[in-house]
Amino acid sequence: MSRPLRVLVRAGTALSAAGAVVATVNASTVPRLGGRAATTEPVTVCIPARDEADTAPRLIADLRAQRGVADLRVLVLDDDSTDGTGAAVRDAIDGDPRFVLHRRDGDPPPGWVGKPAACARLAELSADRSGVLVFLDADVRLAPDALAASVDELRTSGADLLCPWPFQTAVTAAERALQPLLCWSWFATAPVPVANRSTRPSMAVACGQFLVFDARAYRAVGGHHAVADSVVEDLELARVLRRSGRRTVVAAAGGLARCRMYDGPAQARAGHGRWLWTAFGSPAGASAVLAAALTAYLVPPLAAAFGRGSVRRWGLAGYGCAVASRLLARRTESGGTLTARDGVDALAHPLSVIGLVALTVDSHLRHRRGGHSWKDRRLAGSDA
Repeated sequence: MSRPLRVLVRAGTALSAAGAVVATVNASTVPRLGGRAATTEPVTVCIPARDEADTAPRLIADLRAQRGVADLRVLVLDDDSTDGTGAAVRDAIDGDPRFVLHRRDGDPPPGWVGKPAACARLAELSADRSGVLVFLDADVRLAPDALAASVDELRTSGADLLCPWPFQTAVTAAERALQPLLCWSWFATAPVPVANRSTRPSMAVACGQFLVFDARAYRAVGGHHAVADSVVEDLELARVLRRSGRRTVVAAAGGLARCRMYDGPAQARAGHGRWLWTAFGSPAGASAVLAAALTAYLVPPLAAAFGRGSVRRWGLAGYGCAVASRLLARRTESGGTLTARDGVDALAHPLSVIGLVALTVDSHLRHRRGGHSWKDRRLAGSDA
């Protein structure tokens, strides 16, 4: 093997090893939600729901079963659904006075993406409430102590936004290849002890499935009005808070919260594709990051398979580091357990990275053509 190729293999292994080191640090230091807690603060849960007739009633049932939250209000916005979401939610509420269902008809206002618009409306409807403001996606599932534990962690950390990271349930082959990368992507690159103490916007970690705000801080920075046209409103809102000098923190919540984002490859492509074009700042930035990812996570396993001598040994080391970082992220995300399927998926990590590269390229191409939409709505932020 030529010297440039040997250098490439060693560079890839070094990058993969660095990711494994960061993942090892995070596995022992990331905050974890768990245990019984209680709060007397007002807690307002906001759920934007568009065509969620199958998922929203399950979340409503989980919220009705929450314990340790003395003053709970839940606001659900049926966002112009066409599948009977409103009726399904009303049946699930079953007269519980803590729950209120609202309806919004038509598309979001000009310049707004649908989800930020729905969240902003819910926040307006909760303007009479102080305390803690929680935003939940309708496909999240919660254990009975999830809300109380989240409020406790928010207040213990002294942050203005807590991002409890749900366990990403993956069923189909496409989901198993892609969904664990959501956690792994920051788990192997961002040292959480540093990121959680920092107010640097570039170190923010957020997952819009489950966001827990100090209500006063949320309103002080403009809430979702500040990210009206963003297709990654969760991350942008965390950055807005940090730019104002406020802290945001991420915590592993897999023992108390889980979410199946997408049902199959078509949804995974459309769902990830609507935002991946924003992930690395520009096409040039995306090219640089994807080149580094391929160097770190594709070159070493290829060297392990086809190289000889020291090249193969370097390749095996790099591949082993990649598998280790993937397993560490998945175990932490899940709440501390791994399955045989997780092991198989980790061994297939190079294929996951190839899939991520392909989706990112596809997302950029569709963005250039102005072709992004979600749930039959064209995304304002996808205009070329």
